[in-house]
Amino acid sequence: MNASCSHGYEDWRLPDRRELFSLVSHSRINPALPANHPFTDVFAGYYWASSPSAQWPKQAWYVHLGGGRVFMGMKQGAYLVWPMRRLQSPNPIAPGDRFEISDHLVSDRLTGLVWLRSAMGSKDVLNWPAALLDVKRLNANSAYGYDDWRLPNIRELESLVALDQHSPALPESHPFQNVSQGYWSSTTSVYDPSYSWVLYTGDGNVGVGFKEKADFSIWPVRSGTSSRFR
Repeated sequence: MNASCSHGYEDWRLPDRRELFSLVSHSRINPALPANHPFTDVFAGYYWASSPSAQWPKQAWYVHLGGGRVFMGMKQGAYLVWPMRRLQSPNPIAPGDRFEISDHLVSDRLTGLVWLRSAMGSKDVLNWPAALLDVKRLNANSAYGYDDWRLPNIRELESLVALDQHSPALPESHPFQNVSQGYWSSTTSVYDPSYSWVLYTGDGNVGVGFKEKADFSIWPVRSGTSSRFR
């Protein structure tokens, strides 16, 4: 495409995982894109990202645009390509400036979200209804001075992922403690409402969990004054 100056440009590239994931809407399926999106010829299947796996060098990330799953596949596998180009560079935040610690809380300057520093909101893994109940208890007790805690949606959880790290796949020198293997989100699967979206922190996979099964932890969050997820 670049050699032929396709569509008048020669700076096309494969999107990285976060760029490709930014297109996804978990409220829709086949394709998992926002309502009234402007795209054509979208295949409800797997699209390659340019991001390699930090833990498994022979694998790279892909996004399933049928439902929104984010997993890894062997690099010799055959998936689709959605080329992109960037109009302008984002304003990066230096790794050491991203998180601000205040006692038991961590503010993320990149997203404006406020997380519990201890990433184990409950000492035990829970099923999804119990996870929601635990967050309600936090608010009933005005835990840490706030009563607006909630279970994060899957995009908020995914915002913490660092693709160059693994076990956990969180930014290098992050300030969080007691990081568990997987976390419930508040986002219900459109394919099957008995499942909810889950972040697996070992590698940063985005998958689903059966709501009635006690398999995952909770990581409560609240919106700061400048949250871009509000």
